[in-house]
Amino acid sequence: MPINKLELFDPNYRETLGGDDVKALDVYTEGRDKVGSVADILVDDDGHFRYLIIDVRLDSVGKKILLPIGLSRIDYAQRRVYVDGLSRQQIENLPDHKEDAIVDSDYEESVRSVFRSPTSGVTYDRDTYNYQTEPTLYGLNDQSHQTFRLYEERLIANKNRIKTGEVTVGKHIETETAHVTVPIQKERVLIERVVPTEAGRVVDANELKFQEGEVARIEVYEETPEIHKEAFVREEVRIKKVVERDSVETQETIRREELDVDTTGNLHVQENGISEHGAI
Repeated sequence: MPINKLELFDPNYRETLGGDDVKALDVYTEGRDKVGSVADILVDDDGHFRYLIIDVRLDSVGKKILLPIGLSRIDYAQRRVYVDGLSRQQIENLPDHKEDAIVDSDYEESVRSVFRSPTSGVTYDRDTYNYQTEPTLYGLNDQSHQTFRLYEERLIANKNRIKTGEVTVGKHIETETAHVTVPIQKERVLIERVVPTEAGRVVDANELKFQEGEVARIEVYEETPEIHKEAFVREEVRIKKVVERDSVETQETIRREELDVDTTGNLHVQENGISEHGAI
């Protein structure tokens, strides 16, 4: 089963633990001798605590070791972790845990073998071993590691994108009759007979010239309208979408569990590190 650091498994582990942080707690033996502090926690794929990474500072010995969680007792009120039977020899025999160490089955067995009692009767088999095999190393003591979970509901808001409609923009051709006025000119021949000013005057015989077949030609023109069509860009239509933002408020009834403590007699009760005395 994979082993991960607590923060990688649950980035919000402090909230999950109700604000408590096991990291940086001082580590003491049951004889009240300080041996180091908690550097980190390793959990399995289900989130169960399996090892404390302890930064040991004992006399001239300084190293990081893995401690199976079942050998510890966490006291959040005193900000301490108590270790059952951690000896100098065990510390020296444990592998120095490096930051980039790969905690595989063989690595775990090298740790377990240091703490395993010769009379435990446990024979390690890599294929069949599980943490329930050795409750002394991985079992959480009911008195030292009791956990009572209080649940509450939260409103989780999500958004779904749905299609509400569709706009289709196209074009069609409309026809109409257009009228245009074009001024044109037409020529015509006007024949006018008038009395000459010299009417009645005798013409000199030498000046008299009779000619037959004399013709005067005048070209007559007129304008005709020439109509044709030209296409041009009348306007442009630009199509785009804009996003309008709005807030939708809704409400729902949620539930939360609160702790009820019912005791009898004179008890020493600690809650969140504050001691209270008296009968409840």
